[in-house]
Amino acid sequence: MDYSSRLEGFYKLTPGQRIEWLAHVADLDPIQVGNLLDGGLSLEQADQLVENVVGLYSLPFGIAANFTINERDYLIPMVTEEPSIIAACSNAAKIVRATGGFHAGAEEPILVGQIQIIFEQVNDASEESGKLLETIEKLKRSHRNITAAREELLTLANEPHPNLVKRGGGARDISVREFFDTRIGPMLVVYLAFDTRDAMGANLVNTACEKIAPRIAELTGGRVNLRILTNLSDRRIARATCRVTPDALGGEDVAKLIVEAQVLAEVDRYRAATHNKGIMNGIDSLALATGNDFRAIEAGAHAYAARDGGYRPLTNWEQASNGDLIGSIELPLAVGIVGGLTKIHHVAQIALRLLDVKSGQELAAIMAAVGLAQNLAALRALATDGIQKGHMKLHARRLERVKG
Repeated sequence: MDYSSRLEGFYKLTPGQRIEWLAHVADLDPIQVGNLLDGGLSLEQADQLVENVVGLYSLPFGIAANFTINERDYLIPMVTEEPSIIAACSNAAKIVRATGGFHAGAEEPILVGQIQIIFEQVNDASEESGKLLETIEKLKRSHRNITAAREELLTLANEPHPNLVKRGGGARDISVREFFDTRIGPMLVVYLAFDTRDAMGANLVNTACEKIAPRIAELTGGRVNLRILTNLSDRRIARATCRVTPDALGGEDVAKLIVEAQVLAEVDRYRAATHNKGIMNGIDSLALATGNDFRAIEAGAHAYAARDGGYRPLTNWEQASNGDLIGSIELPLAVGIVGGLTKIHHVAQIALRLLDVKSGQELAAIMAAVGLAQNLAALRALATDGIQKGHMKLHARRLERVKG
């Protein structure tokens, strides 16, 4: 799909004119246009998705403009109820566009599952030191047994997913951690690294974990409890960078103020929480639009922000020697373009059609760039007029429309 993301005056059009334009650009048929108008989900489909359905709940579907990512233009579909998010993201993308846009990428789509193995608890180590040593040795022996059975376990994990394996995905690795002293006694945790290709992959990994759990119980003699993925998908990191000239920001002083705001987020978790929330405003909006699990994305992002025991910002901003502002973002993004809600929700399908992405990795890279743009917009507003000026202007417009 070939288009320019530079949409001069797009916001001045009526919703009907914007839809007409989108239908032309994305080559939408009348049924797809109708899906945009009715939300893309029927009551019958909703009843298949969740329990006790009594209706549908709609949110606005908009487009962020001006994005250039890896030298390609993208129109970014966003679903959000909060005013100023789409406008701010578009404005930040316009600023970055002038210096070549964003550069982004994502690691292989590896999702990790966990199998928890519980062993008999030793209540009084001083009286049962021999038993404690025996338990420790049992954990180490179990660890060795699992490692020795690595290929067998990987083959077993792939059995439920032959089509995925044909496409190059499937189980990649097995690792083990030993926990000798927990409040419920000793345990092992087996980590299954699984390539989900273009799917987010939660169900794929959960199925694989459940498949290998009985064999792990045999290998260890322990009792298997949890068998489930982790949303801290730190083997699935997405990154984006950008460079902005001081003039584009409104002066070198603005760049300096943005760096100062960044440093506050680095040293103060109270600021870091709001800093990261702004990032997720953009990422979640794109995730919702494309039918991805924004709750899983949020869990992974915030866990990653706390990976060193503190809580840190997901972005970094600094000034180059020539005064340019350089930004970067790094976070786990387990997202997909097949399966899940994308199979059912017609507007999610339109969002992916508009993006014209070829892989889950490409979508993750775009999400990272959107998060970085949203963060730039927020920090620039905070460093100049304050966050409320633009936000409240759009909020007032919303209230006026509600009254009308």
